[in-house]
Amino acid sequence: MAFNPGYCVSEMEPGNAAKMRVVERVLLMVGVALLAFWVFARVQGSRASKGAMERFRESAAVRSPDAGAPILQPPLTDSPVDFALWNPKRIAAYKSSLSAKTDLPIAILRIPKINLEVPVFNDTDDLTLNRGVGRILGTAKIGQPGNLGIAGHRDGFFRGLKDVSRNDVVELIQPGRTDEYTIEGIKIVSPDDVSVLAPTSTNTLTLVTCFPFYYIGNAPQRYIVTASYHDFSGPDRNQQNLEFQGNKIKNKENHNEVN
Repeated sequence: MAFNPGYCVSEMEPGNAAKMRVVERVLLMVGVALLAFWVFARVQGSRASKGAMERFRESAAVRSPDAGAPILQPPLTDSPVDFALWNPKRIAAYKSSLSAKTDLPIAILRIPKINLEVPVFNDTDDLTLNRGVGRILGTAKIGQPGNLGIAGHRDGFFRGLKDVSRNDVVELIQPGRTDEYTIEGIKIVSPDDVSVLAPTSTNTLTLVTCFPFYYIGNAPQRYIVTASYHDFSGPDRNQQNLEFQGNKIKNKENHNEVN
């Protein structure tokens, strides 16, 4: 006789049927709980991605010693990270780092030319560089004279460095101030050439990442962007901020269209 699934159910003893209904309810509850946990994790991850920026924004509000009025730094972007150039594995590493690294950044690095705005942390360990970019220990501290070295991954936040050029503006936003630099040079060196991080008598910002940008495996060279401190004021600074804000709005609109 052919097997009939309906027959098996209809002929089941009342006690067994009741047990099956209990099992189904338990499985349903477990499924709902797992779904709720997944939603919670996504929400927490989204909050974590903005948490450090928001806390930095709050700490960047200072009071003028003369008038006592609050002085706010240029607005930080609230748009999601643009992963268009990122390696998929780096994207996954970044998302994992959101819940693992929640300390406050020591600054925000901004390059209007490539629409980059990224938290700067103090160190260059794997977790730090997955979450943002890092100050290279041994170089000048942020806010102090000398050569400040900042490293980032070539397949993550610093991939856009391939599109910068001389005279582009780099901003380092700190609580109470914004230091502005002008890119003076770009060069490619070997990994053991540490002369690019040597102390300088003038305020210098050195950005370091691996090269070539799309190399498979451990990249054999280093891509060095050197910028000198420059006090932008008036129309130049206003124009840079207007361009950056316009690009932020455009990127956000594009992101909304995709979603």
